[in-house]
Amino acid sequence: MIILSHKVAVSSISFSKSPALRKKILSIFPNCFFNKYERRLSGQHLAEFLNNADAAIIGNETIDDFLLERTPNLKIISKYGVGLDSIDQESLKRRNIFLGWTGGINRRSVAELTLCFMLGLCRNIFSSGFKLKQSKWEKDGGNQLSGKTVGIIGCGEIGADVVRLLSPFNCNLLVRDIVDKSVFCRKQEVLEVSTEEVLENSDIVSLHVPLTKLTRQMVNENFLQKMKSTAFLVNTCRGEVVNQGALKSALLKKNIAGAALDVFIDEPPTDAAFLSLPNLMVTPHIGGNAREAVEAMGHSAIDHLVSFFKN
Repeated sequence: MIILSHKVAVSSISFSKSPALRKKILSIFPNCFFNKYERRLSGQHLAEFLNNADAAIIGNETIDDFLLERTPNLKIISKYGVGLDSIDQESLKRRNIFLGWTGGINRRSVAELTLCFMLGLCRNIFSSGFKLKQSKWEKDGGNQLSGKTVGIIGCGEIGADVVRLLSPFNCNLLVRDIVDKSVFCRKQEVLEVSTEEVLENSDIVSLHVPLTKLTRQMVNENFLQKMKSTAFLVNTCRGEVVNQGALKSALLKKNIAGAALDVFIDEPPTDAAFLSLPNLMVTPHIGGNAREAVEAMGHSAIDHLVSFFKN
């Protein structure tokens, strides 16, 4: 068995809480310590946590110049997860710090939650279930997902997997991506269209884009006004992609029928009035958090460290 002496700091909360991942990494890196604070570390607190570490396994923590100036021993940052929007990759390059990352490793976990949201919204599962818990017996089975028009904005690893999962439902699938997806769309027999066509025709609009300058708050008042009043919005990518104020207003005015969110600008979110809206379903950023995905992402992060230090 390989045993390495390098000091490893694990800031990711879900990695730190996994007995299986802790056992595996400690068997290889005995000099490893974990985030025990039950909260995401940032700024000076994160810098102090990573101080003197040779390597770090990070989740959604922000890695920028401020942090890297205060962690001079870091040689590698291994990403637990797939999103890279919180990492200043140019700062890493300037300091010759290696980034370990594997794309798409949690795609099925996120895609399954997306499908769950679609089914739950269409069949009125969420709101009717909440009412029944309050002893309100209101039978409204909603509509079938089968045969509906579903717009997928962002057809990378996760968006493409959502397309595959929807195949048995015989939905009319519309795909929008800034990258040419014509080969994939032909193979899956789905249409590649403009954003406007997605919004004007879809019964469900599902977001699967990375967070960039182009996508930050792309879901704004104008975006929502173009959606059908009977349509649902699903976001399992990044909270900052949606202007929460605009979505709140659209839901209150019933400009769209409903929405389901797994991600938020601030996590945990603090707008209680927004969270309590009857036509909004929310989950606490669990899309990529299925046990199988947690372990797969963790094993990948560990493997990057082993490969780096063995060489």
